[in-house]
Amino acid sequence: MLKNDQLDQWDRENFFHPSTHLAQFARGEAPNRIVTGGQGCHIEDRDGNRLLDAFAGLYCVNVGYGRTEIADAIAEQARELAYYHAYVGHGTEASITLSKMILDRAPDNMSKVYFGLSGSDANETNIKLVWYYNNIRGLPRKKKIISRWRGYHGSGLMTGSLTGLHMFHKKFDLPMEQVIHTEAPYYFRRDDVAQSEDGFVAHCAAELEALIEREGADTIAAFIGEPVLGTGGIVPPPRGYWEAIQPILEKHDILLIADEVVTGFGRLGSMFGSQHYGLKPDLITIAKGLTSAYAPLSGSIVSEKMWKVLEQGTDENGPIGHGWTYSAHPVGAAAGVANLKLLDDLDLIANNRDTGAYFNKVLADALGDHPHVGEIRGEGMLAAVEFVKDKGSRTFFGPDDKVGPAIASALAKEGVIGRAMPQGDILGFAPPFCLTRAEADEIAGKTVKAVDAVLG
Repeated sequence: MLKNDQLDQWDRENFFHPSTHLAQFARGEAPNRIVTGGQGCHIEDRDGNRLLDAFAGLYCVNVGYGRTEIADAIAEQARELAYYHAYVGHGTEASITLSKMILDRAPDNMSKVYFGLSGSDANETNIKLVWYYNNIRGLPRKKKIISRWRGYHGSGLMTGSLTGLHMFHKKFDLPMEQVIHTEAPYYFRRDDVAQSEDGFVAHCAAELEALIEREGADTIAAFIGEPVLGTGGIVPPPRGYWEAIQPILEKHDILLIADEVVTGFGRLGSMFGSQHYGLKPDLITIAKGLTSAYAPLSGSIVSEKMWKVLEQGTDENGPIGHGWTYSAHPVGAAAGVANLKLLDDLDLIANNRDTGAYFNKVLADALGDHPHVGEIRGEGMLAAVEFVKDKGSRTFFGPDDKVGPAIASALAKEGVIGRAMPQGDILGFAPPFCLTRAEADEIAGKTVKAVDAVLG
């Protein structure tokens, strides 16, 4: 295939890429990839390279690439009605149908769905709703939000503050003062190597209790957490973690926001991570898996408990003063309807349970004994390999070693895309739900080659 060198030039001269070293990219020191197509678990670039996308874009192309059922639904909706707003009671068949489909799948205590475009704006909506809720209840001081270090909740002002990763705070004057952080449920990185998993869970619970005591429960509105830490390292919670955390929140009248942007709609092998781990959230954040990224769409699922207070608020104060122009965009909603139907028709969540378990096993079999592999972990169609300088002493590489990015780059040369996760030397995987066992074997085998190329 002939390269369009002008396109490469335009890319570097005009396109502001997120999460990119801007100066190196503009100078041509960092590579780019111009993607031209995709099918199943694979993408193709303009150079004719075909790569197995073992991260499903950004954990989001869940049903796989090239699904004509969703593309046709998008085109049909655009021809029929490309847009109408959702303000003051307006709706479309797609947005109303999708709301019903989501609530049919959500935990039983959920009541309504508010639609946005991204996980970031959904979490901004959640924080506004939490503040509104406590104002209507006559609790104007109860506004702080507890998040966890290494959690990821977006890149806005509040959502970037909720995110517990330093690169999203550095030089942005974040986090904002309403946000406070507590211990990450990351057992492998515990301070006390001798601490048992049960002991670490007790430590996390004690740290949360101590934070609430210091700040004052009457000032804390909500706790936000991903069922499984995503961008912070793909870290399933230690055994008993959520069972320890939820009673503390209930005792102190602190709402629970389950950020299910990654885990929602099947990635763990259950429809929602909340159901997988027995959470009873007051709000659920959804995005990526809602449309499998075929169109932008996110949502905030509101519990019955909160909804009754929101209704009371509008009786007292008039229409709620929150909305986005593209809330419940009909093209995105049509994509969501087709995507959820496809999940059911192809039984893809069951494949996550089966093939996801197989993938985690072959990855562990292939790399578990490597002297520089500290931990292999995962759940459903999520997996991560964490690299260490010395396995016996659990000594980590230094930040300048950049082992994770080097292995991700070597893996791409083998034709497989994994993700170098931030704040550590961690290689993450989140393949599409249509992954086959043969493709799982390919990812594991080529990861071994990439690790050997970098670490020997």
